[in-house]
Amino acid sequence: MDLSRELLQQGFDRIIAAGGDGTINEVANGFLQNDAAIRPEAALAILPLGTGGDYRRTLGIPADLDKAIEILDIGKARSVDIGKAMFRGHDGVRRERYFTNVVSFGMGGEVAARSRNFLSPLGGQAAFLYATVSVFFSYHPKHVRLKLDGAAETPPFRIMNIAVGNGCFHGGGMKICPTAALDDGIFEVTVIEHIGALELIRDVKVLYSDDIYSHPKVKHLRARRIAAESQERTSIEVDGEPLGTLPLEISVLPAAIQVIAPQRSR
Repeated sequence: MDLSRELLQQGFDRIIAAGGDGTINEVANGFLQNDAAIRPEAALAILPLGTGGDYRRTLGIPADLDKAIEILDIGKARSVDIGKAMFRGHDGVRRERYFTNVVSFGMGGEVAARSRNFLSPLGGQAAFLYATVSVFFSYHPKHVRLKLDGAAETPPFRIMNIAVGNGCFHGGGMKICPTAALDDGIFEVTVIEHIGALELIRDVKVLYSDDIYSHPKVKHLRARRIAAESQERTSIEVDGEPLGTLPLEISVLPAAIQVIAPQRSR
């Protein structure tokens, strides 16, 4: 974050994030200060070298390095939204973080903490799926209340996970918010209520597909501002990084930065 901010202040117009979603998050945070772009004409570019690769999936950037390098050359800058998350850090102090892709809480926060495991060399999806199964058998559903765009709180959901998506994917390829767009000024909110072990095993393909909203335990909401709280300790992850716990407040910064992407991307 500090390095990308320093380079932008020196006048550089293109900063390449060489890594995965965590690296992209770090670099993107350097683009912003007080909710505004430090250098509006500058663009973030992506060289996919990390584990998850969820943000680049939504952008349409391939995992193949040769093709990704070609996009660095011929891709176009496009304006994209950025999310702002305020939450309780692991030290109990209120924290603030910008995000490019997805914030999730419930199992998502705990899975993120275990996502770097012995299967990581095989790819993000294998590592995240292993972490998901490992966490599932010790996870206790959380009761979470949501407030969307300042409206009255929802009745408490008994959740496995809730994802707030600027992008479509998280967890190494799970299409958690299939209708998300990076430039529409609104978040897709996917609520996955508690699912039993046999149901999870039976339906894991649905939960990783475009048809996730067809599942009876999945609710689809949309909002520009989201507040979430729980009386139980509920872990969160921000672009794949396990950074803290609820309570959480999220807001959208429309067209906040520019990203280099293929001409036809979401």
